[in-house]
Amino acid sequence: MLSAPLLDKENSSDVTNFKSSPAARHGVQDTGPIVMTTLTEDGRFATTEGTLRVSKPFRSRSTKKLRAMITFEPRKTHFDTTNEASGTNEFRGFFTLFWMSLFLFTVQTYISSVEANGYALSFAFATMFSRHAVTLALSDLLLVSTTILCVPFAKAISKGWINYYWTGAILQHIFQTCVLIITITWTFHRQWPWVQSGFLTLHSFVMIMKMYSYVSVNGYLQWISRRSMDVLAELNRATAGVGGLEQALRDATSKKGEAEAAWRSAETQSTDVSTPVETCTPDAEGVLMKSFTDVKTAAALRQRLTAVSRGADGNTETEHGAVNGNGRGSEGVEVACVLSYHPDELVAGLAKEFLDLDSELVSAGPEQVRWPENVTYRNFAVYQLIPTLVYELEYPRTDRIRPVYIFEKTIAFMGSFALLYTVAECFIIPLTPTPDQSFFRSLLDLALPFMIAFLLLFYIIFECICNAFAELSYFADRLFYEDWWNSTSWEEFSRKWNKPVHSFLLRHVYASTRASYGVSRTTAMFFTFFLSAMAHELVMAIVTKKIRMYLFLMQLIQIPLILVCRAPVIQRNKLMGNVVFWLGLYAGFPLLCVAYVAY
Repeated sequence: MLSAPLLDKENSSDVTNFKSSPAARHGVQDTGPIVMTTLTEDGRFATTEGTLRVSKPFRSRSTKKLRAMITFEPRKTHFDTTNEASGTNEFRGFFTLFWMSLFLFTVQTYISSVEANGYALSFAFATMFSRHAVTLALSDLLLVSTTILCVPFAKAISKGWINYYWTGAILQHIFQTCVLIITITWTFHRQWPWVQSGFLTLHSFVMIMKMYSYVSVNGYLQWISRRSMDVLAELNRATAGVGGLEQALRDATSKKGEAEAAWRSAETQSTDVSTPVETCTPDAEGVLMKSFTDVKTAAALRQRLTAVSRGADGNTETEHGAVNGNGRGSEGVEVACVLSYHPDELVAGLAKEFLDLDSELVSAGPEQVRWPENVTYRNFAVYQLIPTLVYELEYPRTDRIRPVYIFEKTIAFMGSFALLYTVAECFIIPLTPTPDQSFFRSLLDLALPFMIAFLLLFYIIFECICNAFAELSYFADRLFYEDWWNSTSWEEFSRKWNKPVHSFLLRHVYASTRASYGVSRTTAMFFTFFLSAMAHELVMAIVTKKIRMYLFLMQLIQIPLILVCRAPVIQRNKLMGNVVFWLGLYAGFPLLCVAYVAY
């Protein structure tokens, strides 16, 4: 299965086990996934860059099993100058050599152009892609502004006016389809060159993915909220079958005391104690768990438990109040925390399930954001600035913006763009293939310029732009790519080179397809590749004004190649796999250019 890494190498020192399972945060014994993080005494992450946190795992709608599909934690990109691990890498000198060589190559190109033509650059390409700049900017601004409609839609979902499954989901898909169709129609109506058309189309895809993640996560939490109320009602009925709530609380407290006594006895007999018996932790406000031996306290909690469980029958106002912590967020959690130790398996199981469900409505970070308190315009605006396509209640954060860092990324962007422009104008556009030219000669002429352009474009987007937006939005998880240059298969490359898109496809396409329809991993992988291939082919059709399906077929061919690359004989030969990967990448770009332009 495709998966996101839970721990990055540069963050692997001085770590503490932190159970990201929701039940563990309430002190209930749990065997959920473990995420390695660095914690301080107050539960925050103290680093040189600020205060940080990680996210919780992903729960499938159709199963109770928790899946740590996407994890946000403090990480840095490989080429970031503040990355300590990259600064001690043995090959860091080659990074410097690469930029120096490109600089000398560019200077040589300018001098040769001045001697031959009397100017360094003609700027014909700049004139082309700067055409209709104001109209393009206004169109993009309107596109981004349209996404704000997600907030009132999410508010309607949180108040119970719209059931996300499946009325809200259908409305969401209709709206996003309209946005895409209008964007494509507008680009054709304006008759823009390929740069403007490609930019607006790609940005519309980004906005659609962001909107989809935002609405779908809030819709999923609506389902979790209602499911937790159903479980709370079942728990209320189950306690009635074991003598009532007061008796159930006394039995659970007694069982808990026996477990703690057994642990203390074992502790005195052994100096090598692995893990103590977990007890209920303080709630978000730091209030310790009540003993529940007081009759008045137990009676009040019984009334609250009964009132909240009755609200699960469809009273949206009661549901909304419970979601905000008026009942279930405090007393209900405390009751369930104690009842999770009850000797009756049904009572204990329902209590643990309720704690799991309730904890999914609260972020695992220091802010303890509870759904639907996150459904605000400010929260959505911050999410739009954060360079991620997967929505969370709370992200890892830094506590300051470094102006020097922003300046560094700005200079890096300007320098890299100048190099990219030089390569495009001097070595790609003049060699644009025509039908009467030799096919193989065109591939040979364009292979190196396209590879250099790809590397520069990758650096501009994922190292300069994403890091700059992450800094401005206090976003601490900067792992926008991994070491894709060491890939030995196209599967590995697709996972590593574009982490934001990969994370979106992993959670909202691959995992969602498996959870909703119960399909196999191969079927889910095929559907994910198919959707991605269709999106790429749509962009090529808009840019070239042709429908050829070349890119679509090339992406689908990767599926059998991925299955072949999983063979042990190929996996053992990493060097050959990496050579084949680079040969394919070298040939792929000029091949697509020749195919779409000349044929």
